[in-house]
Parts: sequence; C-alpha cells; structure tokens
Amino acid sequence: MHIAWLGKKTPFCGNVTYSREITNALLNRGHQVSFFHFDQSSGTPCLKEPLSKGHAHTGWDNASPSHLRISPHYQKPIHYSYTNHHQPLFHEVTIPYLYKSQIYTIPAPQSAKVLANALKRLKPDLVHASLTLSPLDFLLPELCQDLGIPLVATFHPAFDDKRRSLTSGTQHLTYQVYAPCLAHCDRVIVFSDIQRDLLIRLGVPAETVAVIPNGVDVNKYSPAYSAIKTTLPADRLFVYQGRLSPEKNVEALLRAWKQCQLGSRCKLAIVGDGPLTSSLMSTYSAKDGIVWLGFIEDEQQRIDILRGADVFVLPSLIEGLSLSLLEAMACGVACIATDAGADGEVLAKGAGITLSTRRVAQQLRTLLPICRDQPELTMILGQKARQRVLERYTLSHNISQVEDVYAQVLQRQQSVCLEQINAI
Repeated sequence: MHIAWLGKKTPFCGNVTYSREITNALLNRGHQVSFFHFDQSSGTPCLKEPLSKGHAHTGWDNASPSHLRISPHYQKPIHYSYTNHHQPLFHEVTIPYLYKSQIYTIPAPQSAKVLANALKRLKPDLVHASLTLSPLDFLLPELCQDLGIPLVATFHPAFDDKRRSLTSGTQHLTYQVYAPCLAHCDRVIVFSDIQRDLLIRLGVPAETVAVIPNGVDVNKYSPAYSAIKTTLPADRLFVYQGRLSPEKNVEALLRAWKQCQLGSRCKLAIVGDGPLTSSLMSTYSAKDGIVWLGFIEDEQQRIDILRGADVFVLPSLIEGLSLSLLEAMACGVACIATDAGADGEVLAKGAGITLSTRRVAQQLRTLLPICRDQPELTMILGQKARQRVLERYTLSHNISQVEDVYAQVLQRQQSVCLEQINAI
C-alpha cells in the first residue's frame, strides 16, 4: 500500500514523534510512504527524488544533503528501501511555508498547489494527515476528494474536556473550529474515547471517528539497569520530561518540590526546554535538588534516565495523550499525572496516580514525600504501569489498528466506485 503521509519533522514536538514512529513502522511492514512536510531550506518546494535504483538507504540521518534534509532533532532513521520491482518505498516532499512553530504552521500561498501536484504525480492509495494546526488542513478534504484519494486524519491537539482554565477553553475552541472539516474526512483517528465523544458532540459522524491510542515500542522502552542515580548522584529520582511552556504547568511541580524539602539525596531531573526555561532556572536551582538536563536528542540517553527514575511526574493543564508518559510507564516507572486529555484514562485501573488540574502544587506537596518514603509503593505502581502499556498501548498494536483503518477506507472507496459503475 502506498501512503502519502502529511506530518512534521521540525520543530521537535509530539506530532514529530508520532509521524516518525508511525511511518517507520509502516515502512518496516512493507508499505510505501511519501512523506510530506513543511520545509523551505532550499528556498523552493520540491519532490525529492530517491537515490538511484538498486541502492538502499538506511535512514534520513545518513542521507546526502542533495537528497534529504533532516533536522538535528529528528534523529531516528526512516529506512529507505525498495520493493522487488525496484520501486522506492520512501519519497520525501517538501511544502513551502511562511512560519512554523511547535504549535502551528502558516503555509506559503503556493503550498496547496505544490501538494496537489505531488499527489497527482505520486498517485498514493490514500492520504494520512497528522494535522499540524495549519490553514492547509482545512483544504485537504476537498483537495483529496477532487483527486479521488481517500483521506485519513489524525487529530491530536492537547485538551482538557472539563475546560477548567483559559488554556483548556482555548483548546476546546480548536476542536470546535476543526469539527466541520473533520466531518468531511473518510476517517478521523483520535487517541481516546473522550476525544471521540467530544468530536461526535460537535457534529463529526460517529462512524468516521476511530480511537487508536498512542503506542510505544515496549521492547526498546523497558525496565533495565541505569547508572543515572550514580551520575547525579541520588538515592531517589523524580523526572519530568517535556516542554517547558505554560500549558505543561511545570512551575507547579517545581514549587511543590521546593516547598517539600525532600533532602540532598532526592533529586528532580528536568528533561526538555521551552520558552519558560530561563525564568524557571533562575528561580529553581541545584540547591533545591533540581537537575536541569535540557533537551536531550539521544533517545537511548532519555531511556536510561527513565529506567533509573523512581517517579515520573506530568503536571499538565492540557494534554492529548502524552507519549512521554507512556514511555515512562513502559520503563516500569511509577507515574503521577493530571487527568488532562487522555492521561487520566491511561492511568486507570491503578496504573498510576491521577491529579486534578486544579491546585496541582498542593496535591504534589502531599504525594512527593510519600513517594520518597515508600519505595515499595512506587515499585508496585511501576509494575502496574508497565502492565497497562502492554495491555493497551503498544506500538505494534497501534500500527495494526491503523492498517485496519486503511483497509476499511479503501474497501469503502471500492464499494462506492462499483455502485457508481453499476448505476451507469
């Protein structure tokens, strides 16, 4: 099957990780992928040709700049291979833009034409758009319909269905704005039942919405020895991994940590960066037992940190379904997270400790000392977290569900075509 994938490669965010993991897995299962993303480093849009036939490309990182351009954040390779008929399994198509951030993208005026022309040339079986919060998103249903190509969209903006803050209210508005567009897609993938119910209430047909949670590679993200505690050093290690931005509510964690005064052998590692990095680092420092590790590009290093952690904390005000949370759970780490987005659903059945998004710091002031003093409790929570991921959130199961959606969409298209032929 040939999938035209519309996603992100930069700047690094959850959408980048989602696109990377899913397209890698699809390629590993023998599908052909044409990867469309916003890029203007060459100054002009282009369809990048594959390497000469008969050669295999082991990943984007190792590509010649004349063939592929890759962000330093996008380290994990996508395999470049060929079918038995020497047809390339991977193309990359760049779409011009005016502005791009972790949250949204403003495309260049010619972007829709570039996309349409590339789709006409590549002739994929279907288009799968990991929506990037861009005006181009709203053109996709009509564009794909005109070309006769089925459209699958993954819609995963962060949210809090209870709308308990201005931030969560703004994200709810995003769902309202996108609902009419999503209603015209052949299938819409969301990460949780909460998101599905919300979109249905906003007018998206129930049969259009498929719930396929984020998935994690449970062989790679697994419990194992780590020397991180010796390196820091620490007897008990708490970890936050993610963006340092207002919606992540990291200051609530830092404030609670500082007030608890858990002792010199208890450390809080902050992995990630963002717009609040400087202001938070100036207020909360090493003397408070806080270790600022910054953004870590190397995936194995991030895994080692999680493997050595006793507790993972995610104090977000809004979320979709946090991949960082799933990665920590897969590594057997006890997890504390707010019930924003689908994270509360992930931690159901005793798989972790769930917080309300209101008064997060107050709740953490109670929980942090307990987690420090009760290693047996955190060990049991870590085991339950790992089991929860194995039952519901594996990458392998995720990809199988995506393939099922593709098959259903293509079968429906064939049925419609037959009906039209018979009607003639």
